[in-house]
Amino acid sequence: MVRLACGLLLFSLSAPTLNAGPILGSASSFAVLGASTVTSTDLTVLWGNLGVGPGTSITGFPPGIVHGTIYDGDAVADQAEADALTAYNTLVKLPSDYNLTGEDLGGLTLLPGVYTFNSSAQLTGQLLLNMEGDCNARFVFVIGSTLTTASGASVITTNGTSCGNVYWVLGSSATIGSTTNFLGNILADASITLNTGANIADGSALALTGAVTLDDNEISLGLSGVPEPGTVALVSAGLFGLGLLRRTSRKRAT
Repeated sequence: MVRLACGLLLFSLSAPTLNAGPILGSASSFAVLGASTVTSTDLTVLWGNLGVGPGTSITGFPPGIVHGTIYDGDAVADQAEADALTAYNTLVKLPSDYNLTGEDLGGLTLLPGVYTFNSSAQLTGQLLLNMEGDCNARFVFVIGSTLTTASGASVITTNGTSCGNVYWVLGSSATIGSTTNFLGNILADASITLNTGANIADGSALALTGAVTLDDNEISLGLSGVPEPGTVALVSAGLFGLGLLRRTSRKRAT
């Protein structure tokens, strides 16, 4: 893994910086955006806007909580979908720094850059992203088809925070396993499913043509996309700790 990190250092020095706000356009304010439907089970909490377009079906809010605005099949949601598609097309065309086809992301430590998979990608265990002290450092994962994470998997940063600059660009769909602590903006050509207790920090779930399916999840935008300044402190790394306490308390109560 040392060889991989050193080899990619040259790419990280010359790669241009992308920020979640400018790249995602109006979609940057959405924690969840679906094209057909958005469905939630149990107490999902979103720190950012929720939208669907051109579909008009959002279910599960309430009891789900949205710290933002809900846009249901209106012009705002449609524009966000258009901006997400533009971002997808921009990101998918970036030149690859390293092809990880056939490798499990679990157990890897990566430097900033563009990582590609010819087909599907798997995450079992922990993926560590080394920010090198620069929150504007960019990680882009361009995956030909699906992304699947195992239960309890995680994506975390070292040497800094991601500031919304981690992107997962999928040719098909994403399935985030139960209790996974994920990181970054998922842009899926089709659908996104978060299984029970999965969380996304410093990112979002944006489905371009399909549905977003949620189940007792917590999703917090990157700082550049938080719609209200008062929420910034709440989308820090401690947010998921609060979420775990919330779920633990509820389970004890039952």
